[in-house]
Amino acid sequence: MTRQNPESAEQEFFAGLIEANRDALAGVLSDDFVLIDVMTGSEVPKSALLDVVSGGGLKFESIDLVEHRVRVYGSTAVITGRTEMKGLYNGLAFQTSSRYTHIFVDDGERWRMVAAQGTQIAPPG
Repeated sequence: MTRQNPESAEQEFFAGLIEANRDALAGVLSDDFVLIDVMTGSEVPKSALLDVVSGGGLKFESIDLVEHRVRVYGSTAVITGRTEMKGLYNGLAFQTSSRYTHIFVDDGERWRMVAAQGTQIAPPG
C-alpha cells in the first residue's frame, strides 16, 4: 500500500465535506482539530464540524480548488490555497471565495489535519 501524503489527506478532507461523510472527515481530522470559520471567524472544534456537516446544517454543492501549495517540514505540512465554494448553511444559500491555510501532522499512522483557517476574499468593487 502506498503511504498517504499531505495532499491526498487534503483531498480526503474536501471530498468528506462534499459527500457529508462523517467517517471520512473523522479519519482525516486530529482529535484536537480546530477550524477558524471563513464566514464568522469563530473557533469550530472537530465534533461541531462533524455534527453540522453530517447533520445537514452545512451542505456543500461545490468546492473548487483554484490553487494550492504544499510545503512539508518533517512531520508537519502547511497547505495554502484558494477555493470557490457554494452550498447551504441552515437552509440559506451561500457562495464565497476564500484563501485558506491547512496544517497537517504525520502522527505515524497517517497525515491528519490539526488546524484550518479560511479568510473570505471580498468581492471586487
